[in-house]
Amino acid sequence: MAKSKISLTLVSLMAIAILSFAQDSPQDFVNAHNRARAQVGVGPINWDERVANYARNYVNQLKGSCKLVHSSGPYGENLAWGSPDLSGTAAVNMWVGEKKYYNYNSNSCVGGECRHYTQVVWRNSVRLGCAKVRCPSGGSIISCNYDPPGNYVNQRPYDISPFQVPLSFGKGPSHLVQENNKEG
Repeated sequence: MAKSKISLTLVSLMAIAILSFAQDSPQDFVNAHNRARAQVGVGPINWDERVANYARNYVNQLKGSCKLVHSSGPYGENLAWGSPDLSGTAAVNMWVGEKKYYNYNSNSCVGGECRHYTQVVWRNSVRLGCAKVRCPSGGSIISCNYDPPGNYVNQRPYDISPFQVPLSFGKGPSHLVQENNKEG
């Protein structure tokens, strides 16, 4: 009986380990991004090893402090932290969850942060590289980098047909208040 409990425990731990890594592959990151992009008619993003190397190098620098600090590098960048762990798919889904705060008509965030979402669906960002590290103090940091970067002031992340624009009478500036996509 004790032997079967140990075996069941080991199988359970292995399954958890496999599941946590199962959503961190390059294809998992790409698929999560492309689901969001397809919803707004934006073409697919592709994995780029050069951009992924940049993300890996940078996120490894954050490992010691485990603080979300932007690289201010040449790429667009989304950062996420989770404890005890955060999968790549969960990080992308968290950013995509900001969609509810993006107002297409005013091209602004209303009622919450949305600039991670707009970077995910930025039509001109076509190359993606992401990386994840486990922090010694607990938790994980994920960085996704985008080439070319998005979130330029006075530009929309994507275009939609005038027949698809929901009617809105909200006020607001026609811009995203963000500096060349360096927001986290």
